[in-house]
Amino acid sequence: MNDRAATTAPLPVSSRILCGCYAAVALAALVATWSQNAAYLGDPAHFLTGFVADVSATPAGRSFSADLILVYLSASIFMVSESRRRGIRFVWAYIVLGALIAISATFPLFLLARELRIDRTASPLRAFDVAGLVAVAAVSAGLTVWILA
Repeated sequence: MNDRAATTAPLPVSSRILCGCYAAVALAALVATWSQNAAYLGDPAHFLTGFVADVSATPAGRSFSADLILVYLSASIFMVSESRRRGIRFVWAYIVLGALIAISATFPLFLLARELRIDRTASPLRAFDVAGLVAVAAVSAGLTVWILA
């Protein structure tokens, strides 16, 4: 089955659930990041300089920043190559908005768009995969709440 047929065939339940999960992660990421970024909006002229000064203030902040920047780079490479392979439009909007808004919000949206284009003959997730992803999501949610508290 080609990509064109995959986009017109009804989505299997597993794909609909996966798309819902991607959408939920994107929404959670948007809320989690911008609830904190809003603290810098009081002085728009110094938004970027104040933000960078704060994320550079400690070794932990610098580590997270470097990690995020390199994940952003890897995600960007993946999004461009996959968008060309799968015929996903507006890939650079995901990348630019990832830098301006949050890559943690736009990358799941890209993955949602990708899921809608994937050949439906691919194997579905196994129970082990689902359990592992639920565990990763739980740890991620816990860490996010802890960091933001």
